[in-house]
Amino acid sequence: MDKLIKKISEIEASASLIMDGVNDRKAAFSEEMRKRTADFDAGLEADTKSKLEALRSNLEQNLKARLAKQEAEANQAIEKLNVSYELHHKQYAQKLFQDMIKE
Repeated sequence: MDKLIKKISEIEASASLIMDGVNDRKAAFSEEMRKRTADFDAGLEADTKSKLEALRSNLEQNLKARLAKQEAEANQAIEKLNVSYELHHKQYAQKLFQDMIKE
């Protein structure tokens, strides 16, 4: 009977050692997964930040180009109005005067 109890005790000790080893490996695996997750998150965040910055830069360039185009078109329109005024300002004044005195 003592022999059986001793054998059961040895099996229990072995099982305890195995469980401790499993728990150690489990903790190491959990730490490794935590590090991998943190690395993945950091990489994803950096990639997202880079892509957002590229999009922002692209949008800024597009907006600047559109603004420059609109400014050029506005300047052309103003120039046309100035030329028209220089060529026809006497006619515009007479037309305005005629319209005012008709009423």
